Amino acid sequence: MKGTVIRNTGSWYTVLTEEGEMVESKVKGNFRLRGIRSTNPVAVGDHVSIIRNQEGTAFINEIDDRRNYIIRKASNLSKQSHIIAANVDQAFLIVTVNFPETSTTFIDRFLASAEAYRVPVTLIFNKTDLLGEDDLHIQQMMVDLYEGIGYTCLQTSAKNGDGIERLQQLLKDKISLFSGNSGVGKSTLLNCLIPGLKLKTAEISEAHNTGMHTTTFSEMLPLPQGGWAIDTPGIKGFGTFDMEPGEICGYFREIFHFSKDCRFANCTHTHEPGCAVLAALDQHYIAASRYRSYVGMLEDKEESKYRDPY
Repeated sequence: MKGTVIRNTGSWYTVLTEEGEMVESKVKGNFRLRGIRSTNPVAVGDHVSIIRNQEGTAFINEIDDRRNYIIRKASNLSKQSHIIAANVDQAFLIVTVNFPETSTTFIDRFLASAEAYRVPVTLIFNKTDLLGEDDLHIQQMMVDLYEGIGYTCLQTSAKNGDGIERLQQLLKDKISLFSGNSGVGKSTLLNCLIPGLKLKTAEISEAHNTGMHTTTFSEMLPLPQGGWAIDTPGIKGFGTFDMEPGEICGYFREIFHFSKDCRFANCTHTHEPGCAVLAALDQHYIAASRYRSYVGMLEDKEESKYRDPY
């Protein structure tokens, strides 16, 4: 029997079968992904085969090849990965300039990982209703930066409805991953997009200006206009996984663009003479924050490095 994993609670997986039935399932035996060291052998969005048992539940015994996925370094295991979701049409990264502040490092690492696995990303700058004049100016600068690179950006507020209609249009008939730091308003946005959903939300910690986890497992939610939204737990850091240093340049669009004019084919864009990337950085064609993110990923050896706020 074939189906799609629409919920993952850690030990159980809810599979929506091709016949429209929801079946609670477990992974059979020592099932492991082929060639991927992952903390979760099955992810939301996976197309699977299941075998029913007498109790009315099932075992997952096979996973179809994935079209794509979003993956990050597991929180406590440097040699393990965590697959956030599989077989998605697009991803929406929810960020906030304040309440809490999302670092450009986090944004850039998410974007690079999505580029690696060919997942289109839209940046959603949320909570615009809470921002003062200075924060709004910073947000517009960030929007200008990422739109200049080629990423679609939306400025939204679930409270007053800013950007919601445009977001609904982008979601129609697509499988869309929602991700971001804890506290950026992901659950509130989804409650706004799906009437009657009533996902749990929490206040921001005033002492640390950080969010608290309210979503505890990943789940595919049907959208009223057609399509699915994949809700995922908030994440503090985004450690990129299984990237070779020579590949990373290709995941930063503007750096890759200028790298074609470097003197040396194996240029690392850190110190070499005749480096077109360093020249573009000096001339402000490449943002300093983006270049710092690139260099940080090149130096990504320590498990704790990706947790740094900047």
